Amino acid sequence: MSRLSFPVLLAIGFGFAFLYVPIIVLVIYSFNESKLVAVWGGWSLKWYGELFRNEQVLDAAFLSIKVAAVSATGAAFLGTLAGLVLARFGRFRGRSLFSGLVAAPLVMPDVIIGLSLLLLFVSLAGAIGWPASRGADTITIAHITLTLSYVAVIVQSRLAGMDQSMEEAAQDLGCPPVKTFWLITVPMLAPAIVSGWLLAFTLSLDDLVIASFVTGPGATTLPMVVFSKVRLGVSPDINALATIIIVVVAVAVVTAVLISRRAERRSAPD
Repeated sequence: MSRLSFPVLLAIGFGFAFLYVPIIVLVIYSFNESKLVAVWGGWSLKWYGELFRNEQVLDAAFLSIKVAAVSATGAAFLGTLAGLVLARFGRFRGRSLFSGLVAAPLVMPDVIIGLSLLLLFVSLAGAIGWPASRGADTITIAHITLTLSYVAVIVQSRLAGMDQSMEEAAQDLGCPPVKTFWLITVPMLAPAIVSGWLLAFTLSLDDLVIASFVTGPGATTLPMVVFSKVRLGVSPDINALATIIIVVVAVAVVTAVLISRRAERRSAPD
């Protein structure tokens, strides 16, 4: 293999520094004693204590995690089915329309998605009385609508490059199609499904625009709380909150990578 030239290494190093140095600085300043974010006052954990005494942030974090987990699970289920249809069902009437509907949230601005879902929920409330109020349920539905497209793309790509010989061999040996799907196809798709779930969870946890449109009083997600606090000026407890989120996401990513590698080793032929 040819070695990378110095300008290429310098560009790569600059790119990584541009991405990760601000995060490292944020983590360091979450342990700052001073109330002023830009002034270092010594090491302290008091802002973590302040954060865990803030009921508004804790309630918003719990709501965001609950919504993200439910919406990611729903998106993983529906997105897997959509990816399976697009990858394995060949050409059928309405395929182009179905493919376009699945891919639309990938390219549509969040403002348009949020506004259209808001109008949908208002119309449904006037027509059938549901939803009676907008809150966690409407946010969850909106996030499933947004994230299932990402899961479908990942699963479809995995299916397109997956060797079908094991599935064909199982059916040749008398295994029914449904049992073949659950015992052979699903384990081979596990890394893609886990990756799609994590991506959907992250997108849901990070969403601000769509949730702002479809939520109502009493249902405030964590990004909405953070945005409202940042508008008044960044405080050290926001740095502590961001540090906790970074640690949780890093642990989740490492865990997902380990699970995916284990699933790939199990599904790989001997």
